[in-house]
Amino acid sequence: MNKVNSHRSVYVADTDFVLRTAEIDDAQRITDYFKRNRSHLKAWEPRREEAFFTQSGWATKLVKLHELHALGLGYYLIILNSDELKVLGTVSFSNLSRFPCYTCTVGYSLDENSQGKGIMSRALKHAVNYMFTYQSMHRVNAAYMPNNERSAAVLKQNGFEKEGFAKQFLLIDGQWQDHILTSCINQNWKAVK
Repeated sequence: MNKVNSHRSVYVADTDFVLRTAEIDDAQRITDYFKRNRSHLKAWEPRREEAFFTQSGWATKLVKLHELHALGLGYYLIILNSDELKVLGTVSFSNLSRFPCYTCTVGYSLDENSQGKGIMSRALKHAVNYMFTYQSMHRVNAAYMPNNERSAAVLKQNGFEKEGFAKQFLLIDGQWQDHILTSCINQNWKAVK
């Protein structure tokens, strides 16, 4: 009998990065990433409280994320350089729903200095494959702002198709922003028994 192992951690070594599940002791690495990219990510993310940019804030957040992972309700992955010392980006899966729709939402961010190298496209491919293969998701949803051409390209390259337009969909940097809605469907989905 095949069962989804919701406790299974992600670890993928690509040619120039590692994609893995964030652990509680990654708090400083993740804090450094968001501090370093604070102005770069500002236009694409919700406004953040100051705790988001502190090690103690991330230590607390990672405990909660670890619990969600253990329950199979959410997954927070980090992209690290090859020696696993520096965070280059993040990939997160939220809003997981199993029977009857088997769906979730993906979000991601990438270091300003890592843009244009194909890192996010490859990391997203590995991450979505994990959700399809090990978490038995049938559908992964993603949304991007119409002016975010890089995100549109990453999603298209990974098989996400446009499905709609959501007016004033997310509160980004203090403003309600329109988003293009996309999804990627697992064509090889099988029911988990």
